[in-house]
Amino acid sequence: MPTIELSAGPLDYLDTGGPGPILVLTHGFPMNHTQWRKVLPLLPGYRCILPTLPLGAHRVPMKPDADLSQRGQALLLAELLERLDLTDITLIMNDWGGPQFLVSEGKADRVGRLVLVACEAFDNFPPKAVRPLVALARVPGGTWLMTKLFATTLFRHHPRAYGGLSKHGIPDDILDDWFAPATHSREIRRDLAKFGTSAPPREVQLEWTGRLRDFDRPALIIWATEDRLMPAHHGRRLADLLPHATLVEITDSSTLIPEDQPEALAKALTTFLAENGAGVTLR
Repeated sequence: MPTIELSAGPLDYLDTGGPGPILVLTHGFPMNHTQWRKVLPLLPGYRCILPTLPLGAHRVPMKPDADLSQRGQALLLAELLERLDLTDITLIMNDWGGPQFLVSEGKADRVGRLVLVACEAFDNFPPKAVRPLVALARVPGGTWLMTKLFATTLFRHHPRAYGGLSKHGIPDDILDDWFAPATHSREIRRDLAKFGTSAPPREVQLEWTGRLRDFDRPALIIWATEDRLMPAHHGRRLADLLPHATLVEITDSSTLIPEDQPEALAKALTTFLAENGAGVTLR
């Protein structure tokens, strides 16, 4: 996997290569590119780029003074797009909604299409169910204790804990991969805490999401009808807010639609891309 040195530190990213339209797929907290492992095979002909942002599952710590706040992470993503010279991309997010802040930060000039998949929005940074973890991360030693929770079956799979992210369950080997960096590295736990405790006040969150009304290019909202973390009405509000948005609702899924319903997600995505100047012709 390639690594690029950015202002905050080294960033790993997966690049499937090829001349096709570019999709940039971001991940949740603390997750990595394997969040999309079921969807990638369903996107033939596209060049898919999946950065592992420093949300807690990254392998190499960031610089001690790195800005890893919600805003800082969005700016880091913008820096990656610039350094890789990626243009007319389709930016796709799931779970973590921070990539939308490229719009509020005036950094969305490289984004041709925007796709929000069951993600944080409005005043839901982070979702209410996650806020006890945020409180824990503020306490000295709290992130270490959090990693102990990561190792328990109850936390991993209970629908009112981390298991609530997926209706049909996330395999333990995938969870092991996501949780290992913070479990074994104090510096990664430092980075995780920086991000996890960085949500701005409610009025700032609403202002940042509200700037999506300025995004004058095609947008797709894909929402899960049975999501416990991302309110159903947020999907409809986003579709009303974005000037050129389409809303697709997917059943039998929670937040991680790439995990629960990859085929339905890929179908909605490729249909949207074909209708908005980023389709592919397969031979």
